[in-house]
Amino acid sequence: MSDTYTKVFTESRIIVNRLAGLLGEKGIPTLIKSDRLPAYEISNFIDELFVLESDLEKANPIIRDFKSQIE
Repeated sequence: MSDTYTKVFTESRIIVNRLAGLLGEKGIPTLIKSDRLPAYEISNFIDELFVLESDLEKANPIIRDFKSQIE
């Protein structure tokens, strides 16, 4: 069965990596898409975080809590 990823968060690389770590601790796999160009150090340092659609229900409370902490 193939599951699709859904974008759940966009922010700086450091913040995206922190949220991905929190989700990983709960057993939720993530995928990070970076705007960095391969072979170049050119970037706006904005990354996108994706989770599997099947994990959205489990991930949403963690994401909401994280967002409230960084605001």
